[in-house]
Amino acid sequence: MLQDLFQSPDYYNVDELLQEEHLLIRDAVRQWVKKEISPIIEDCCQQAKFPSHIIPGLGELGCFGPTIPTQYGGAGLDYISYGLMMQELERGDSGIRSTASVQGSLVMYPIFAFGSEAQKEWYLPKLAKGEFMGCFGLTEPDHGSNPAGMITNFKEDGDHVILNGAKMWISNAPFADIAVVWAKDEAGVIRGLIVERGMEGFTTPEIKDKWSLRASATGELVFDNVRVPKDNILPGVQGLKGPLSCLSSARYGISWGAVGAAMDCYDTALRYAKERVQFGRPIGGFQLIQKKLAEMVTEITKAQLMNWRLGVLKNQGKATPAQISMAKRNACEIATNIARDARQILGGMGITGEFSVMRHMMNLESVITYEGTHEVHLLITGMDVTGLDAFK
Repeated sequence: MLQDLFQSPDYYNVDELLQEEHLLIRDAVRQWVKKEISPIIEDCCQQAKFPSHIIPGLGELGCFGPTIPTQYGGAGLDYISYGLMMQELERGDSGIRSTASVQGSLVMYPIFAFGSEAQKEWYLPKLAKGEFMGCFGLTEPDHGSNPAGMITNFKEDGDHVILNGAKMWISNAPFADIAVVWAKDEAGVIRGLIVERGMEGFTTPEIKDKWSLRASATGELVFDNVRVPKDNILPGVQGLKGPLSCLSSARYGISWGAVGAAMDCYDTALRYAKERVQFGRPIGGFQLIQKKLAEMVTEITKAQLMNWRLGVLKNQGKATPAQISMAKRNACEIATNIARDARQILGGMGITGEFSVMRHMMNLESVITYEGTHEVHLLITGMDVTGLDAFK
């Protein structure tokens, strides 16, 4: 069994910016990851198997919808606490963080923000505990970065609607009990619907043979004349504002999570560089290795400070979607580069399951693309600073 020796880098004493509650929450999740995730995750990835037995533990930790008010079963925490939770989960594995992110930001958040009181009271407490697991249906086979072009649609039929279409690359889909699905009504307006497993014509085939996020279950959502009660339509939003606000919430979590993966890669590379002896001394004593390590910790430190400031803005209700896009893009870029440099420091050992680096490296190739591609986030920043829309 692999021993998790992780020690968190904190070059600028960012911990001093955190409240005692933040530190307690972070340390609780960190210890849980060391105990429950690290010993099994390499085997899960090799087998391409999601460890479903961890779901109750994630619920008990409050990792499902931590910012949802306690009256609906959430933990009622602030956004820095949420970010730290995602950081620690992704330090363990991106797929584990994805499971929690989807549940909280893409399923519980839209029900809380846009759902009826009856929907909130029925679904949210069960989702918070992990009794129900959910997924989010926006991306389609032919419409990824352009969600407005979606063709999934529904037509009215008495007290129900008839839903047809398909969604692609959906985390949690193969085992989800419910799906928050975005589809066009007969007027072409995008609406959100809660689709439940067991509804006739609703299937969730799993996507196999992934080289990335192998410990996360990914699938499709297929709707073939699915009858959905009108009571399952989210009443509080119409148009792309609904799904895009969910993505902002998820992207915020990713901005912290990707830094967690980067921290793990850096910590692994640093420890290896101190222990691996070549030419009569540890390779950490050579200039080129020190250059890589110094650049790694510099980028991690900058990202930690950006995430902390973004968390403060989120808590104040001031964070903009463009600011979140910048943080998500930055975190994914530095994490991907750090994973690659860490793999080089480890040499041949870097591709083995004895170390976490190659697994993080493969996972981050998905993280850098989902919830908005690297290029799309760059153009969001460009549009924000110039006022000119490059998407048209």
